[in-house]
Amino acid sequence: MARRLFAGAWLRKPHHAQVRFSYMRMKYLFISWLVVFIGSWVMYVQYSTYTELCRGHDCRKIICDKYKTGVIDGSACSSLCAKETLYFGKCLSTKPNNQMYLGIWGNLQGVIKCQMEEAAQLDFDTDPEPRKEIILFDKPTRGTTVEKFKEMVYGFFKAKLGEQGNLSELVNIILSFADGNKDGRVSLPEAKSAWALLQLDEFLLMVMLQDKEHTPKLMGFCGDLYVIERVEYTSLYGISLPWIIELLIPSGFRRSMDQWFTPSWPRKAKIAIGLLEFVEDIFHGPYGNFLMCDTSAKNLGYNDKYDLKMMDMRKIVPEMNLKEMIKDRPCESDMDCVYGTDCRTLCDQSKMRCTTEVIQPNLAKACQLLKDYLLRGAPSDIHEELEKQLYLCIALKVSANQMEMEHSLILNNLKTLLWKKISHTTDS
Repeated sequence: MARRLFAGAWLRKPHHAQVRFSYMRMKYLFISWLVVFIGSWVMYVQYSTYTELCRGHDCRKIICDKYKTGVIDGSACSSLCAKETLYFGKCLSTKPNNQMYLGIWGNLQGVIKCQMEEAAQLDFDTDPEPRKEIILFDKPTRGTTVEKFKEMVYGFFKAKLGEQGNLSELVNIILSFADGNKDGRVSLPEAKSAWALLQLDEFLLMVMLQDKEHTPKLMGFCGDLYVIERVEYTSLYGISLPWIIELLIPSGFRRSMDQWFTPSWPRKAKIAIGLLEFVEDIFHGPYGNFLMCDTSAKNLGYNDKYDLKMMDMRKIVPEMNLKEMIKDRPCESDMDCVYGTDCRTLCDQSKMRCTTEVIQPNLAKACQLLKDYLLRGAPSDIHEELEKQLYLCIALKVSANQMEMEHSLILNNLKTLLWKKISHTTDS
């Protein structure tokens, strides 16, 4: 009897094994199908995002069509559209209307920036209007003399920057840059390109600060496309992750993780000094005061010598220009009086209008960005004093009495503290 039971069990065993094998096979098939499905979906989303964000072909076509019909001209036009020695490399765009690519120009490497829509006005809710092909590059008109063009540019600067004593000098700098082929005169197509570029705050600021260490060098232009020098490291800190992983990481943990991927502390100190010097450059500079309205790590980079370079200056705007745009803006709370992420004014509840005075100066915003960056890994002998100076800096307010004196004092204290610590090292 026992022997028969044992034999029956032995006979049933292959059947159970077969069922188990079928179950496992179905399980693996399902998992494989799920992986393929998710992978296909991710690839589709990535492709859709890429085609929306990366429109370099469209940008090049628009610019080259205008160049070939004689509407625009510039130092990069022939290389881009005729000789084809300037071409688009890796896409770096984060917004469809602001195209950014790594570029190869002969033996040189740079970054190509191209506007797919008209430059945004300082509006606070709406996106830029779509590029209007009919009116783009419509100024100056045929028959405009060089003197008349100089008057146009001077009037534009006066409206944007206010009464500055050296606006005529800035006009001459623009005309010198507009002369793309360096033949000693500015043609109408070159003037059209220059006028289109002047509508972009980033370009205007780059021209003003071309002799400053922390501004990337302008290499050339064609229409409202321009090429700047390539910077080795394109963010102050952090590591680039696929977007699907970014979604899964909590923001607090992401900020902490970013701090792990930074240079050594002396090198961070050198980069920080560069940012403080840039703040100094745009604080009541020769052409007025400019406001940093998006002070984030992704807008700052540095080269292989750890010199700070500004990667994105689109949200650095003339103070007068911002005040003019915001002064009559309707509001219900202070949240309605924000431009970019960092330029905030107050809402006057009695008038339900935004006031014009920005609350926080550039230096306070820079110190807020640098606080964790500098305090992590700071030498113990300066940690306490560094922390004290950074918190004093963050507390700065535009409305405070003697703000300019405090601004200069804190800025110099920070630079001196950092420089003394690294001046004897190879990193300096």
